[in-house]
Amino acid sequence: MAEQEMSVSPYWELTFDADGDTDARRRDRLFAEVGPRQVRDLIVFAHGWNNDRSTATGLYSRFFSEVPAFAPPTARIGYVGVVWPSMRFTDEPIPDFPRSTTATAIATATGALPAAAEGPGLDKDTRQALLETFPGRATVVEQIARLLEQQPEGDRALEEFGGLVRLLVEVSPEAPQTGFAADLLRRDGETDGEPEGDPEMFARSTAEVCEEFALALTGDEPDEPPGAVAEFALPKLPKLPKLPKLPNPWEGGKELLRQATYYAMKRRAGTVGERGLGPLIGQLAEAAPGVRVHLVGHSFGARLVSFALRGLPADVSTVKSLTLLQGAFSHYAFAERLPHEPLTGGALHGRQKRVDGPVVCCYSKFDGALGTFYPLASRMAHDSQGVLAADRSFAGVDVAEALGPEWGAMGHDGVQAVPGTVELTLADALAPARLPANGCVNVDAAAVVKRGGPPSGAHSDICHPELARLVLAAGRIH
Repeated sequence: MAEQEMSVSPYWELTFDADGDTDARRRDRLFAEVGPRQVRDLIVFAHGWNNDRSTATGLYSRFFSEVPAFAPPTARIGYVGVVWPSMRFTDEPIPDFPRSTTATAIATATGALPAAAEGPGLDKDTRQALLETFPGRATVVEQIARLLEQQPEGDRALEEFGGLVRLLVEVSPEAPQTGFAADLLRRDGETDGEPEGDPEMFARSTAEVCEEFALALTGDEPDEPPGAVAEFALPKLPKLPKLPKLPNPWEGGKELLRQATYYAMKRRAGTVGERGLGPLIGQLAEAAPGVRVHLVGHSFGARLVSFALRGLPADVSTVKSLTLLQGAFSHYAFAERLPHEPLTGGALHGRQKRVDGPVVCCYSKFDGALGTFYPLASRMAHDSQGVLAADRSFAGVDVAEALGPEWGAMGHDGVQAVPGTVELTLADALAPARLPANGCVNVDAAAVVKRGGPPSGAHSDICHPELARLVLAAGRIH
């Protein structure tokens, strides 16, 4: 049973598919048991990019284990882990998870980089994760792996590769997921707006996009004739083996595949949140009206729990806090208007008011995934000129700053363009009576969220007692 795998009890698991449909048996078990177990506060945690249920539940067990030591003796806490179909490339570390003797467990639990993953090809664990995350695409995955391994010369092969990547992540126009990829909406007067279009990186030349990712990975710049305006080289990137100039665009092929899967996971997170978790919380409010719900999400799981607010029935007020840990979605998602583009607003504008308590957004400058590759991929997705159009005057600063604030993520610098947002250090947020009772709160968590190797840095370094205390403080759990 799930409880036997957990460090805490009572624990329930909710499982959703890519379209937001839930496992009815697990849902009904929660509804039937949460009342008799006399739970008053229910902490609901959604993982980010994890390859399988065991990795997700391992994360939940580790994070939840810190909660009881800091909870008041009178607290009656229950725990829920949300399992949804996402994936993580095995070269992305999760600090502090116990080591195992198998290569797969080592890669997923400790962040150790398998030898096969050091090059542009796909190691067997990442290949297996792709097969499980995108069922029915086995032939496509094998063709992608073959091209990354063989690296055929010429743009034709790269365009074939790009077409396969698009095919891997695409969904039917009639599928529920199609409307959940956008963090921002274009508004026209008083209308609700229209979602952003498909990522530009899927429509551009694959050779150009892969070359840009290759340059980003190395920090190199192309050779240029005398007198030419120098191009921008991304700073503060991991020291990887230096590639010749111009770099082989296949060196950026794996990164294109990574970003394409991230786009698919982002789309799924919104779908599961709005179509799955949000309505389920409404049903829970009917089944157990006295239960206070506290939503917690990591990475794309932060997007999932945030989009649950869009699916929450209008008369439900049981969500008492929302804690976002290194959220991998736009820092303008809650904004009414973007400062640089007033006809565009956040897809979650005003939804923070559905939380009867604070919306706490943790961020860290040590998060490489959100400080470097999130803004890079975001710009590529919506700007046809790509990152190489940037000016060299940005050299030596943070990548997110270099590319401009429009491409930033929640987990990089917190909620932006929402009036009244409070800025706190982690120490201040944990001090008595310092955390506001409602509204958006940005918490600089870099004091603890700081460990992790390339390419994602400290993105998954979230299992700390201070962050468990923050969840309790945000929820006013007593």
